[in-house]
Amino acid sequence: MRKIILVLTTLTLAGLLVAACAPAGGEPVVQTVVVTAPAGTPQVKVEVAQAPGFGETLTAVQARGNIICGVNGQLPAFSYLDPAGAMVGFDADFCRALAAAVFGDATKVEFRPLTTQERFTALQTSEIDVLMRNTTWSLVRDTELGLNFTVTTFYDGQGIMVRAADGFDSLSDLEGGTVCVQKGTTTELNLADVMAVEGVTYTPATFDDVNATYGAYGEGRCDAVTSDKSQLSSVAKGALPDPDNHVIMDVTLSKEPLGPVVRHGDDQWLDIVKWTIYATIAGEEYGVDASNVDDQKATAVNPEIKRLLGVEGDLGLKLGLTNDFAYNVIKQVGNYSEIYNRSLGESTATFIPRGLNSLYTDGGLLYSPPFR
Repeated sequence: MRKIILVLTTLTLAGLLVAACAPAGGEPVVQTVVVTAPAGTPQVKVEVAQAPGFGETLTAVQARGNIICGVNGQLPAFSYLDPAGAMVGFDADFCRALAAAVFGDATKVEFRPLTTQERFTALQTSEIDVLMRNTTWSLVRDTELGLNFTVTTFYDGQGIMVRAADGFDSLSDLEGGTVCVQKGTTTELNLADVMAVEGVTYTPATFDDVNATYGAYGEGRCDAVTSDKSQLSSVAKGALPDPDNHVIMDVTLSKEPLGPVVRHGDDQWLDIVKWTIYATIAGEEYGVDASNVDDQKATAVNPEIKRLLGVEGDLGLKLGLTNDFAYNVIKQVGNYSEIYNRSLGESTATFIPRGLNSLYTDGGLLYSPPFR
């Protein structure tokens, strides 16, 4: 392990610590890394010893001028087109948060709608920079696809939705029935596993995307439809013409931790995505939101808040960003609770109680490592 300390003398970049780790069986690879400061300040090119791939994504993103974010695009409350043609929702807002962290401008993002079959290939082939598409973290996906899951943004579980008039209360009530499910998802596999354990014989009707799946269910071609409970709830409330006539059964088929995915090999980009999300969680924990972030930046006495907002320390520089990256995220997009409430809060048609997606201080699972 060797360390190289590089001092950069741009207007906004004071220093960068780069740790160089030799690849297995060889010496570190010397690469030219371009550190791009905000508009009006020059690029700095430095040669550093790093593992292959380090810094490639940020360099490509900055050269292009935006982030290409893979989303579902058909899922109410998470990522869908509003009447004005804008991509909105919980996942879409985390795409904007990443743009705010990297560019200081939450609008510098291109949304790329992807089907379940397209999503991983698009990331593997660098068609997108990050996948923010209600995607479940599993061991196989984390090891076989050349991808890295980052931070869970939504803790979910798989459920089954049925028509209230049918009176189905348990999985055994679906004996001999047909269940609509999206093709190529963990949902399809979980359903098969649980039905086998319960000894329930059923016929899966598989479809390529959300619209086709719920369209078939809405037309009565299936006795039930299964997916993450968040998706069932958001689609039932936002897409089915008669939402009150459908119920989600009181059964959970699986754990479904959902969150952003990046490619293997570029630890800098992995860290940027992780700490962008942690910034929203820490913001909620410390009571920093879009409405008070300027006052907090000017008057906060809590050292953690000062470091979070870039008033003290060089935390942003260690990621290859500016020190106020988290300030930009919260100012332009909001903290976690603001992002959640905007699409899933009580005032929305797609309301889902926070539950496990509450802060750890409120009995949930959300927890940010320290900003220090």
